[in-house]
Amino acid sequence: MQLAVQIEGSGFPVLCLHGHPGSGQSMSVFTQHLSQRFLTLAPDLRGYGASQTRHPFTMTAHLQDLTELLDQQHIDRCWLLGWSLGGILAMELALRCPQRVQGLILIATAARPRSNHPAVTWQDNLYTAIASGVNYLAPAWQWNIETFGKRSLYHYLLQQHTAFAYRQLALAGLPAYLQTSRYATQALNQAMRQGYNRLNDLENIQAPCLMLFGDCDRHITAAASLETAAQLPNCQFHRYTQAAHLFPWEYPQQVLQAIDGWLTEQAETTRSPSIS
Repeated sequence: MQLAVQIEGSGFPVLCLHGHPGSGQSMSVFTQHLSQRFLTLAPDLRGYGASQTRHPFTMTAHLQDLTELLDQQHIDRCWLLGWSLGGILAMELALRCPQRVQGLILIATAARPRSNHPAVTWQDNLYTAIASGVNYLAPAWQWNIETFGKRSLYHYLLQQHTAFAYRQLALAGLPAYLQTSRYATQALNQAMRQGYNRLNDLENIQAPCLMLFGDCDRHITAAASLETAAQLPNCQFHRYTQAAHLFPWEYPQQVLQAIDGWLTEQAETTRSPSIS
């Protein structure tokens, strides 16, 4: 299918892949900054955002969609930036089409994803619904953050309940959640039930990688991200303390600085003459 995609900037392309639930808009924390130097593409994956479907699908459909998107945009090679599920898809693309991947920036993800999220109670759901609704109407209202936000499921997604994070939840998080189709959820759940694990294949990814993760992530644990980083042949990693799954919304400037520094380092490495 033809994906809805937000395209910004110019230069070498960066394909930015969102998580579940998510949308291209949820990647704006990256694209607004990177589009000053690069051509950024942030698609809504199949079954998410404006890329809706009436038919069930499997996770491999995402890879076909993304390959077709690159073909449509006449992109032979690009950086891949993936957050959570998007990071898994980035690694899958690198395994499927290594010639098209300049390098990977992996955010809160793992090739063998593991969670330590506690069971969700009805109180969790109630407080999350109230916090989300109020935050949508009055983004980053401190009273709502203290009264409902910190008692909702958001306290598993965030360690730093900042105004910026709650504005992002209102702007991108809640709309993405409401637009995530049951088919997208079914496809992801099916892959997880089958015991998704690509650790043994990571040695085939020779492209440079940057892994960023929060030490308090309950959705994909820091241990799982570290395990993946250790299996990638050419990977740097950075752990953010007192940060959870949505840490790019908790520490946006620090995350963007880390990405900028790594991309600059990769550019300098590419330009450096080889030494016999």
